[in-house]
Amino acid sequence: MATAVPTMASPPVFPSDWTLADLLEHLHVPPRRILLHPAPGIATEDDVLEIQRRMGRLCELVDGVLVEKTAGFHESSLALALGYFLHVYLDQRPIGAVSGPDGMMKIVPPRARVPDVACVRWERFPNRRPPRDQGIPVVAPDLAVEVLSQSNTEEEMQEKLREYFTGGVRLVWYIDPAAGSASVFTSPDQCTVIDEQGVLDGADVLPGFQLRLGDLFARAEKGAGECNAG
Repeated sequence: MATAVPTMASPPVFPSDWTLADLLEHLHVPPRRILLHPAPGIATEDDVLEIQRRMGRLCELVDGVLVEKTAGFHESSLALALGYFLHVYLDQRPIGAVSGPDGMMKIVPPRARVPDVACVRWERFPNRRPPRDQGIPVVAPDLAVEVLSQSNTEEEMQEKLREYFTGGVRLVWYIDPAAGSASVFTSPDQCTVIDEQGVLDGADVLPGFQLRLGDLFARAEKGAGECNAG
């Protein structure tokens, strides 16, 4: 029997007496990341795809609101570096696919999220292959990774964490480049914080995958240095 996909409530028609302050409190993000077109509450998956196509802006869909996902150069370099290490692992153990900072997915529909890095084992895909259409796939990754930036609030990341595990994500890494640390979650309330000497361990999600956090930071800085040298 197919497993039912968790869903959130339909995008709300926000109360008529709500103010911008109410909307900000609901979304837990800075106002500069909230797009006003389409009007908050009525945006759809098509709007997410269209704004990326026309303007190159990457947005998540949260309760009918387009919330822009932003990352600085260093955060993007870290995501790509982690993707490199995961690809090396998957070359040796081809158990799934890895996506990068523009890999949209509906983990808990109708919301659409964009983890900075995600790894999905083949058994989670229909026919054991990623979909090739232009829509946003309904799938929960086994591993979801967020590289924190200054625009992320604690409340936003707590909400996203709950959503990830509700949707079936098994392992979540929050990497904090400013602190030189990572928070490893196996549930919303089970967390281990590691420093640069600590190891990101795939556990039973990615068996045998181990990466010292400091090596990840070094790889990202090496890539940035090579770009600057060029």
